[in-house]
Amino acid sequence: MKNKLMSKSFLWMFIGLLTTFATGYFVSHNETMLISIFSGYTYFIFAIVEIALVIFLSARVHKMNSTTARICFLLYSFISGLTFSSIFVVYEITSILYVFLIAALVFLVFGLIGYFTNIDLTKFSSFLLMALFAVIICLIVNIFIGSEKFDLALTIVSILIFLGFTAYDVQRIKRAVDYDLPEDNLSIICALNLYLDYINIFMDLLSLIGNSKD
Repeated sequence: MKNKLMSKSFLWMFIGLLTTFATGYFVSHNETMLISIFSGYTYFIFAIVEIALVIFLSARVHKMNSTTARICFLLYSFISGLTFSSIFVVYEITSILYVFLIAALVFLVFGLIGYFTNIDLTKFSSFLLMALFAVIICLIVNIFIGSEKFDLALTIVSILIFLGFTAYDVQRIKRAVDYDLPEDNLSIICALNLYLDYINIFMDLLSLIGNSKD
């Protein structure tokens, strides 16, 4: 079951990433859609919907049928693609692909660490979560401060946090900790966790080493 769950989780993660990137790329070439998304409050509405979908899927996945869980995950991936479209406007496509590969490699390395390590990473999960909340609070504070050095430091810390989450989430899949969930539903929530780990690593790396079009 564990190997099958691992395969399903990574498959759905890949489908989610493909949906996000394809949507973002398509929208970036449609000026009307870009203006609609990034003018007024539309972007913030989409951002709130993204958060709501993650919370809803995480909280209700136990009671959903597998089809509903998949639809929620794909809907989240699609809406993320709408907000994600800005990177194709800001950064060179070659730079995006380059960073995508780097993010994939480091994600793979830490995923393998999580899979093969004998250390129980559960004890680190609370620390990682607290560190993530601290980074979010600092990012909000830095909106008003506007310190580039502080922002750089927070980005690096964020990468380290999500690399830790990657190892932890892969280990959880290996151990199949949520036995009370049907396998299809479990693979979706695991895919969501992996998706969030990867996309955050990618975005942080892009902000660090990506080449803008300016």
